[in-house]
Amino acid sequence: MAGPVQSIERAAAILRLLAGGPRRLGLGEVAASLGLAKGTAHGILRTLQHVDFVEQDEATGKYQLGAALLHLGTSYLDVNELRSRSINWADALAARSGEAVRLGTPLEGKVLIVHHVFRPDDTLQTLDVGALLPLHASSLGKVLLAFGTEPLESALESGLEAYTRHTLVAPEQLTRALAEVRELGWAAEVQELSVGDAGVASPIRGHGGLVVGAIGLSGPVERICDSQGRPRSSLVTLLREAARAISRDLGAARW
Repeated sequence: MAGPVQSIERAAAILRLLAGGPRRLGLGEVAASLGLAKGTAHGILRTLQHVDFVEQDEATGKYQLGAALLHLGTSYLDVNELRSRSINWADALAARSGEAVRLGTPLEGKVLIVHHVFRPDDTLQTLDVGALLPLHASSLGKVLLAFGTEPLESALESGLEAYTRHTLVAPEQLTRALAEVRELGWAAEVQELSVGDAGVASPIRGHGGLVVGAIGLSGPVERICDSQGRPRSSLVTLLREAARAISRDLGAARW
């Protein structure tokens, strides 16, 4: 039988290297880490870039995983498994925060709500399971866009619909907002999808650190945000703790 193909082994090693770190890597760093000649590493990176498995930052020339690969990475994870691993943590998050909890995954350029825990009070609430939310106007969707689970280019090509006067409809506004999401590690929406409502969301990661979904808190803006219109830090802390717990259950390394 034929042996392993060396070029494929090397490409896989580069992808694992890029997936294993929190930052972009330069050509020299990739080559040195894997013991490859720079020319060899460059050729493989160029090929991976051609098929959108790797992206190169124009400003620094450094490499990171591409959106196409990140999107493919979610296919190994059955939605039912994501939901089953999240249920207990979502219930606990709703109880601790006093707010509604929703779990979202990508579906055909939208966010599919696969689990919804009602706010633990006596108010009338509607079950959102099965609902589809826009990527650019929801905190869950911003997480999926920011971390490459859904390609930003597709969202921009289809147009950014304005749901309220607060919706981010200019591509440069959305791009800046997504950069901030990556920096902070969580996303917010404040009256961007519905007037009077707000939400915060955090990424859920699986094996290799790939983002496979998002978990969020949602409710009236006066409950989610402080008097300055900013998400309450106490809610963000609880949310991120729950996201980390679910990610660990799904096999993600500590992050």
